[in-house]
Amino acid sequence: MKIVDAQVHIWSQTVTPPSGLHRKVSKFTAEECLKEMDEAGVDAALIHPPYSWDPDSGAVALAAAKKYPDRFAVMGQFAPDKPENRKLIQGWRNQPGMMGLRWALLSDQEQKKLHDGSLDWVWPAAEKEGLPVAMLGGLLLDTFRDIAERHPNLKLILDHCGLNRHGQDEAAFIHLDKLVALAKLPNVAIKATGAPHYSTKGYPFRNIQDGLRRIFDAFGPKRFFWGTDITRMPCSYRQCVTFFTEELPWLKGGDLEDVMGRGLCDWIGWKLETSATS
Repeated sequence: MKIVDAQVHIWSQTVTPPSGLHRKVSKFTAEECLKEMDEAGVDAALIHPPYSWDPDSGAVALAAAKKYPDRFAVMGQFAPDKPENRKLIQGWRNQPGMMGLRWALLSDQEQKKLHDGSLDWVWPAAEKEGLPVAMLGGLLLDTFRDIAERHPNLKLILDHCGLNRHGQDEAAFIHLDKLVALAKLPNVAIKATGAPHYSTKGYPFRNIQDGLRRIFDAFGPKRFFWGTDITRMPCSYRQCVTFFTEELPWLKGGDLEDVMGRGLCDWIGWKLETSATS
């Protein structure tokens, strides 16, 4: 089974401090990330450039994907509210290693742009170009559903389990019914990234396992992607892996292979050999 992490960050500088619980280090290189991946038994990872603290992180990510094409690919972004950037969508995947687009849309200013129509051009353009788009849709599930319903051929990914990012334990799952209802839309998938963050109980995070199973049961193994966001996790990289491979009794066999990498690669079109033995 090949293990593919659905979200990591690498960066070369910190123009502003890394956000939230991310490691407060000046840089985290591709080689440092690979060392940790190798120690944890992770074969490949999808880089999400952290533009908010390193404006050059997009170039850093693409350089890593070019240097290590069997280990890294990229979900990139640009400022979508600038009219001159609209031309970037066409041919976006011609950049070696580029798989799609990702905007966190964390700040109030970003979310205002989402609601005032500034970003309305993105969804049909990405749909036409065949670009998967990921975002922290758990913060705005109704808006996310509206986008998915209006653009049924646009592959959308909910980051970080689609949960309430500002809550832990029971508070993380306050919108669970609304979240699992999105599974009826076949163009929506879940990145089960950062799951350990949602528990205060420590490994193996038993108090969130039932909630994760509800999400898995709704979306199925081909639309539920394991990953870490390792630079803000409260546990080791290896524990992020074994939490899914050893501690979830309902996740076995072919379903486990899909969740740990095969499903992600199929969804975003990453031509990575996922049947090889790690």
